[in-house]
Parts: sequence; C-alpha cells; structure tokens
Amino acid sequence: MPRKIEPIIGDPNDPRGMIAMLEQYLEWRRIKNYAEKTIELHRAYLRYFINWCAVRGVTQPAEVTKPIIERYQRYMYHYRKQNGDPLSFISQSGRLVPIRGWFRWMVRQNLLLYNPAADIDMPRLEHRLPKCVLTPGEVDQVINQCNVNNLLGLRDRAILETFYSTGIRRLEMINLRPYDLDAERGVLMVRQGKGKKDRVVPIGQRAVAWVDRYLIEVRPSLLIGDLSGEALFLNNHGCPFSREAMTQLCREYINAADLGKKGACHLFRHRNVYWPLE
Repeated sequence: MPRKIEPIIGDPNDPRGMIAMLEQYLEWRRIKNYAEKTIELHRAYLRYFINWCAVRGVTQPAEVTKPIIERYQRYMYHYRKQNGDPLSFISQSGRLVPIRGWFRWMVRQNLLLYNPAADIDMPRLEHRLPKCVLTPGEVDQVINQCNVNNLLGLRDRAILETFYSTGIRRLEMINLRPYDLDAERGVLMVRQGKGKKDRVVPIGQRAVAWVDRYLIEVRPSLLIGDLSGEALFLNNHGCPFSREAMTQLCREYINAADLGKKGACHLFRHRNVYWPLE
C-alpha cells in the first residue's frame, strides 16, 4: 500500500516562507544534477520539519534558531510511530542532514544571515551488522527454488544469479542493459549507480551462463516493442521491472526457501560482503 504523503503546511505565496525556500532549494539541487530520488527524499524529510515548525507558529526560515532545531531533535527522540516503536537514531540523523544542507544553502545564497543548524550535535550512530546474512549454501537454496523448466523461472534464476555474483543494488539491476554484460571479460557495467557514478564489477561465469540462456531463450519472447525499452530483465508483461516488483520477486524466493530469514534484494548484497565468492 503506498505511503500516505503528509500535506505541507504554510503559505506557498510567501516569497520568504518555508515552502518557497524549499522549492528554490530543491530546484537548485536539480540544477546541480542530484539524483531525483535523493531530492524527493529530502523533500519528505524537510516537509516533516516545516510542518512541525508551522504548528508552533514558525513560518519563515529566518525565524528558526538553534534552540528550535534542538527542540525538534528532542521531539524526534520522544516521537513514537503507530506501532509504538521510536525512530531509530539512523532515521533521526537522516531527517537532520537535509535541514543542515537546506540552511547552509540559504546562507550561501544570502537568503539568511546565519545558519542555525551549523553547530547542532548529530545523533551518535551505532554500527551494526545486518540482522540476516545468507551463507553460500543458503543462497544456493534460494536460487534453486527457481523452476528453470519454464521461461519466467529461467529469467528469475538469471536475476538471482546476477545479484549473487555481483552484489549490485536493486535499482542498478533494473537499469541494466543487454550490452552492459561483457561475458568474455567477465565484467558488468553498472551505469549511473549510487551517486550517479558508473562502475565496472566482476561477474562469475555461472551467472554469465544463466544470463546468456535468458537472453537466448527467454527475453525475445518477452519483448513488446517500445514498451520493453532497453532493459536487460523484463517482467511478465514485457516491461522493465519496477522497484517493488523486483523486491517482491526476491522476497518470494527467499520465503520459499524457508530459511527462517526475512529480506529481499539486499540480502544478496550482504552475502557478497561477508562471504567470498566461489
């Protein structure tokens, strides 16, 4: 179910108001070629802060002081979600980082005289290992759930093998193109990954073999003209995967393996970090 977006409180016609300053800041980030996903995440986090301020009668960035931001920090610390859980310190920090960046930008643009967020103390973050890490044997159990005797099962095997071998991210998998695989050299080109950076990652021969089978036996039958675009892996309708569909595909196979571990695409990345490839 899509997350309900909280409406923003304030006067959008006030040129010195929170909303106008927010839109200018996000436009500046787009001009500087920041990822759209990052921009929208910052919009959501700054919306929380703007609404919290509006309820307390603070409607312009110039009215924000360091004590106000510290009060917001205390509010986040004591806040409880609908299930009664507190915000993690990672979540609290994630909501404060855009505030620091926003006020820093306003000072540099001469929209404010000083930065009230400059000296705020960020939460001390814990460094934890992932709750669930798959061993090589468990990864094989997951991958072997694919029924390679049918087209979609063969496609899913190629996807899971690629995740297992390369440890790339979900969106990076979705954005792969057929020409990104160099089977002869055993490398995969990841274009515009995290931070909009290209990189080359190694890919094992087992994964290459399954992707080759997919390209020959499956992908031609899934292609539907312009709807398919250039994506390497296509969904059941011949279109590129959505983030949610890719997550669901991995989650279903992990659940089917009955390992007692929960997760989706990220479990393959964690395995790639803590267990060496064969």
